Amino acid sequence: MVLAGGRDAESRSLLTRPLGDTTVVEAALRTLTKVIPAENVVVVISADDDEVRPTLGEGYRYVTQAEALGTGDAVLAARDAITELGADRVLITYADTPLLRPESLRGLLYRHDLKGADFAILTAVVDHRLDYGEYGTVVREATTSGRSPIIAIRDQADRGPSSLQGEQRTEINVGAYVANAGLLFDELARMHSAAEYRLTELARRFIYRGLTIDSYQIHDTSEVRGINTPAQLQQAADIVLARLFLPKLNTDTTIYFGTGGWRALIGEGFTLGNVRRLCQAIANDVARRGLEAKGVVIGGDRRFLSRESAEAAAEVFAGNNIPVTLLAGDVPTPLVTFAAPYLDAAYSIIITSSHNPHQWNGMKVFRPDGSLPLDEETDGFQTEANALSADEVVTLGLREARAAGMVVDAELDEPYVDAIEEIIDVAAVRGSGLRVVVDAMYGTSQATLSMVLSDMRVRAEFLHAAHNPLFGGVAPAPDLERLSTLVSTIQRGDGRFSLGMATDGDSDRIGIVDQNGEYLDTNDLLVLLYWYLHEVRGERGGVVRNLSTTHMLDRLAAHFGERSLETKVGFKHVTAGMEQIGAVLGGESSGGLTVRGWLLGKDGIFACALVAEMLARTGKTITALREDVWKITGRLHMATADVPATPEMRVEVPRRLDANPLTHIGPHEVESVSLLDGTKIRLADGSWALLRFSGTEPLLRMVAEAPSPEQAAELLEWLKGFVTA
Repeated sequence: MVLAGGRDAESRSLLTRPLGDTTVVEAALRTLTKVIPAENVVVVISADDDEVRPTLGEGYRYVTQAEALGTGDAVLAARDAITELGADRVLITYADTPLLRPESLRGLLYRHDLKGADFAILTAVVDHRLDYGEYGTVVREATTSGRSPIIAIRDQADRGPSSLQGEQRTEINVGAYVANAGLLFDELARMHSAAEYRLTELARRFIYRGLTIDSYQIHDTSEVRGINTPAQLQQAADIVLARLFLPKLNTDTTIYFGTGGWRALIGEGFTLGNVRRLCQAIANDVARRGLEAKGVVIGGDRRFLSRESAEAAAEVFAGNNIPVTLLAGDVPTPLVTFAAPYLDAAYSIIITSSHNPHQWNGMKVFRPDGSLPLDEETDGFQTEANALSADEVVTLGLREARAAGMVVDAELDEPYVDAIEEIIDVAAVRGSGLRVVVDAMYGTSQATLSMVLSDMRVRAEFLHAAHNPLFGGVAPAPDLERLSTLVSTIQRGDGRFSLGMATDGDSDRIGIVDQNGEYLDTNDLLVLLYWYLHEVRGERGGVVRNLSTTHMLDRLAAHFGERSLETKVGFKHVTAGMEQIGAVLGGESSGGLTVRGWLLGKDGIFACALVAEMLARTGKTITALREDVWKITGRLHMATADVPATPEMRVEVPRRLDANPLTHIGPHEVESVSLLDGTKIRLADGSWALLRFSGTEPLLRMVAEAPSPEQAAELLEWLKGFVTA
């Protein structure tokens, strides 16, 4: 049962106030009905209630407490309703404690049953210096071994101001109970006759009678928040918001799309069952739009379970009468991006978690034109998938599907390479004498990139090209700290190598090391490529970048008389921006880029080929080209840092920025603040600082760009101080 009568009209009105995406009382019932079926829930309301029942609707049994005598009387009012349900035990909760988790109530029920208790109490140990309202204090028998039995519960009025002196931690009675129904109502009736109406008195009586009393302890004290004042409601709202960003380990198998598809820990969120559910949701979308005949393309990278997941996905689409082109072996993400428009498929899908550590896997979905679905589309996929049960997934076994022609195995490496070479000037590279080292980072680029480089007559040595789903123990992201082997190989080459290239785990991102073994920041690479496309290849048009990418691109575009556009993070926003302004290049500082006329997605393999063409046609080294372009754009230096994104930070950082509008960062005047994606602070001298929570990892990303390394570092330190203050 839920006690929702409130002590007065003001407390009842708080029950129907908004809390997160619902109301206080609805949040309490939402939690309870994850443990107890709604038809077995009794809601006790006041005689003059005109808010709670209309808010909840008619899905529950309602009981009216004739007079607001106390919590024990409210429970006793529900005796007939409980008897009609034939219940042998009763779980009692309060509508004004909506932050309890289902796990806590379930733990309390388990404790009651497993211990054979007559009465079980939900408790929590809290810092006594914090305000925990009117909760009673649990008193246990002093003992040196085992779990001490409860011998008393003191109400706030009983314990007195001095009872906690010298104590640092105190166990409190949270106010949820499980009791054997017969004992409960018999004792409450005796209490009523004695004009005693408090549930804590019931606990005292059971203890005095020597009945079996047990407890379940909450360890997350954010659950211990009663809502009796507007200030407490605001505190609860903060907790609800923070919980949205908590990593849900061990029990959470919900499918969530981030900025780069669905990603989850293998064995937790990423399971074959979830792959099948998500594919069923996508298959349903294909059927609703009448696109079954177009079929889908499915591939997988080198991660654990990728091949098995690709085959499981194929079985779902085949089971839904949707033909499947199943790509052989492990394939790079750009090839799957290419496959959708090449085969005119309804969707193409790759099993990958991109540059995430080896414990992760996931899925990227591409539309018929090769672009990533927008947020409203992926929201639809995940909502429908999460609502499906295993029994609602339709499959056809792979053997039968192949025999029926519903699954066809194929290789698209050659068409993909041919398409790259229609854009890249292969002939211009031949005879250039380029020699490169490629770090494949144990990913999927070797087969296709080696074909392209071979056609260019570029001599290439590959590092880390073997199939290793552990990725050598590091996340397969082509960043400086993970490319030490590539750097040392170049440096040991004594000038033999023109360039070092790297691609991430699924080959859609690029990293570059110059002829001296110096890592080339991706921001500088984007500026070089935009200059090359515009000035050497003669391709006119603007440039698009996400908001964490260098403003040197804007400077170069302005020099050319072209447009530049800033977008949110997520390559789907970059490609949409390219179409909007007719841009020749779109890129992001994390290593993803594409050009007009190529894929509507990142492609590290194409990017490597384009860099080789740039060196061959200009006849210059990366270092020399960079110096030339800096003469046009000037220098900007970037500093970055990531910190774990605690739920509290996600609440507190925006609030503090709203509460105290920025006018200066140190001596630097703030020109404007953008909330396009996170919080981007633009300064009057052209420098900027960004706070943004990652859409793919539990991280807060901090980025600063300024005319000098010292100022960039200064801005970054300010961001760190602001976050941790």
